[in-house]
Amino acid sequence: MAKDSEQQPQHQFAQSHLAQNHLAQNHLESAALAGHILPELPPALAGLADLATDLRWTWSHGADALWRRIDRELWHNTHNPYVLLQNVSHSHLRDLAQDPDFCRQLQEINGERQAYLARCGWYGEQYPANALRRIAFFSMEYGLGGALPFYAGGLGILSGDMLKAASDLCVPMVGVGLLYHQGYFRQVIDANSRQQEIHTTSDAATLPVTPVFTESGWLRVAVDLPGRQLFLRVWLAQIGSVPLYLLDSDHPLNSPADRGITSQLYGGGEELRFLQELALGVGGWRALVALKLNIDICHLNEGHAAFVVLARTVGLMRQTGLTFQQARWINRAATLFTTHTPVAAGFDSYDPDMIARYAQPYLPQLQIGVDELLALGRTNPRDRREPFHMAWLAMRNSLHVNGVSRLHGTVSRTLFSELYPRWPLSDVPISYVTNGIHMPSWDSPWSDKLWTRAAGKDRWRGGVENLGPAIEQLTDADLWGFRMSERQDLVEQVRQRHVTKLHQRGADKALIDRAERILDPNILTLAYARRFTEYKRPHLLLMDRQRLCRLLHHPTHPVQILVAGKAHARDETGKASVHAWAEFASHPDAADRVVFLEDYDIELAREMVQGVDVWINTPREGREACGTSGMKVLVNGGLNLSVLDGWWHEAYCDEVGWAIRGDGDSDESISAELFRLLEQEVVPAFYRRNEAGVPPDWITRIRASMSTLAPHYSSNRMLRHYIEKIYLDCASHYQRRLANGGQLAQTLQEWHDTTCRYWRELRWGEKRIVLDNEDSIVEVDIYLDGLKPDQVQLQLYADAIDSHPQQCIPMQLARTSAGAIDSYVYTAAVGRTRPPEHFTPRALACHEHALVPQENASILWWQGSE
Repeated sequence: MAKDSEQQPQHQFAQSHLAQNHLAQNHLESAALAGHILPELPPALAGLADLATDLRWTWSHGADALWRRIDRELWHNTHNPYVLLQNVSHSHLRDLAQDPDFCRQLQEINGERQAYLARCGWYGEQYPANALRRIAFFSMEYGLGGALPFYAGGLGILSGDMLKAASDLCVPMVGVGLLYHQGYFRQVIDANSRQQEIHTTSDAATLPVTPVFTESGWLRVAVDLPGRQLFLRVWLAQIGSVPLYLLDSDHPLNSPADRGITSQLYGGGEELRFLQELALGVGGWRALVALKLNIDICHLNEGHAAFVVLARTVGLMRQTGLTFQQARWINRAATLFTTHTPVAAGFDSYDPDMIARYAQPYLPQLQIGVDELLALGRTNPRDRREPFHMAWLAMRNSLHVNGVSRLHGTVSRTLFSELYPRWPLSDVPISYVTNGIHMPSWDSPWSDKLWTRAAGKDRWRGGVENLGPAIEQLTDADLWGFRMSERQDLVEQVRQRHVTKLHQRGADKALIDRAERILDPNILTLAYARRFTEYKRPHLLLMDRQRLCRLLHHPTHPVQILVAGKAHARDETGKASVHAWAEFASHPDAADRVVFLEDYDIELAREMVQGVDVWINTPREGREACGTSGMKVLVNGGLNLSVLDGWWHEAYCDEVGWAIRGDGDSDESISAELFRLLEQEVVPAFYRRNEAGVPPDWITRIRASMSTLAPHYSSNRMLRHYIEKIYLDCASHYQRRLANGGQLAQTLQEWHDTTCRYWRELRWGEKRIVLDNEDSIVEVDIYLDGLKPDQVQLQLYADAIDSHPQQCIPMQLARTSAGAIDSYVYTAAVGRTRPPEHFTPRALACHEHALVPQENASILWWQGSE
């Protein structure tokens, strides 16, 4: 492994930010010098290459008119300036270079881009001299736009939105992922209304990525495999000011099998998935070291990248001379693990024999045995039959762990509770940061215009506190007018998609003519769009088709529905639901009121969230980690109709949308409640108009949703939460533990070893309750037998009982016990508001520089008699 870069000098944020942009620019220039991908441009058009390779165009549309001028048809068909430049003729480019108006427009757009990149931004203004240098964000998938199809669903979309927000807020972040030659499958609905999966291959030459060059040429890193090395080429996707480094196994020095490791997102069997995760974690870290980037925090977006903790620990061992366990204290402080999984079956786990086989090249570097390595990924470290869990590896090697909504944090504490035996669920060390979405990526042109008028052009590049009041000032006519325009745009886009599909199938003229008139821009438009799987219950509206038809064809208050979503290729239940909806949409009963939109992807999702009135979500409660799709309608004035799961569990109130309540385990109950809400509340509110033709109750909900929910569930708030509550804390612990050659890490490991060695020797003495005038005083004797009082913390703990909340009261060392060795008396006042018998003493391991129970789960409960 290359020498770690941890000892490089600290930089101020502005220097770091400009250096990051300069590094990315050097990569772009090196790619151009190598004659890679884009055509040679006339000098007057040189800035076009930078614009086309900066994926900021996926959310900043200032250059759209420029691309349209180059080739209107190509732009309309691709909305990808990179592909556009590859397909435009040299003669046309020469003509444009002679066009003063075009060149002036190009200069203005390039100037705006340079000003954007040169900002110190929100982060630089808030933390100009902070010790946080860079965050490395690791994810198996990234959803940035249709031009980079490296995502399967919400996890990837969240990752893309995270990088975009970092660019807008000038947060020093880099992304690390894999370059797949086949992304997730494309969906085709055949003539029998059944899903077919099509796998397309992406030629890297057509992707808006560039090779990363160093002094030695195209950067490659090696990952050790049994008997061989896996070589990974490194590509750069530029996301505004944030670089995303993508690893590619399609290297000529690899065997054919190894060249296919990054061939397909989530493709192949268990071993291929493991190899992808090894490439992401180990290869990703080695790429960052080779690039000499000063990384403070590694943010693991799911457990897929957990092997980075091993790769980085090896570097820290070499840098400091520490042992593996000592270096883990430094690495743990620098690692954050975000889990998106709401069920245990969703965690990746591997056969221990396979892990042992692939671990052989790494054991000498780690200086540990295979059993010690396998123990990091097991619930019971001594159970040699237990699989190796990637989430367990991530959990045990991260200082902070979080779920992605408040409810998911609670669910996650249950999922990980077996790692913390004898601890109450509330103490399992998992917090939450509710996801947010990158609003500029999802707002419609009409929404953008409205928000710009109300809150300014830079509204999503800083704090969001003032956005709500700005929206509150908009009139009912403003809100209803922009909603009507959005709905009309959506109807036109759906018609175009539908007509194109019919043309491709060779449909007759009558059917195509009818398709040109489907839907109605004045009708309440609902949407159900997400991955089709059993727990999301896409079939609920189809459980009573007669009732659904009455909604669709009501003589004065009709409804129309857009449905989209893919089922996993091996999920027959999900594919059956796709078939049911596609078949219903083609049935005369639907009568142009239901459209199933095939091949649900980021571009189709953008069209839908920009125009629908109501977004429907019906998962089984507790199974939706966050469910960010519903957040995307907020900025566009859409409303949510959802069960109380994921983010909606914490966001819902009567003023902003509707909650589907009922027996959460009963499909019949939830289906009936969904119909009742539509019939009695949603539809009437939409059609109840005043003399100006505006639905006042509906507009009241839109205003409340846009002003209160859109700012809060933006990626701005999410990323600021990560920075202020987690990143800065991790960086502080990391720098302290790394200082002086890792001296504090050695001390912490000694403390950990000591507490583990003597913990079984701890025993309780008597517990006494002393009453005084105002308080009940609880006293307890404890024999520490080898431990010092500053290595142990005593608390009084009480569960929530009746009207009493859960409580945890620190106990104070009062005195030593007479006539005994290493025996102490601890006391705490519990007041008179609840019986002192509710409280149980407990002892925890304690160190001022360690997080408990995350870094030491030793606990002893008092079990004696009064």
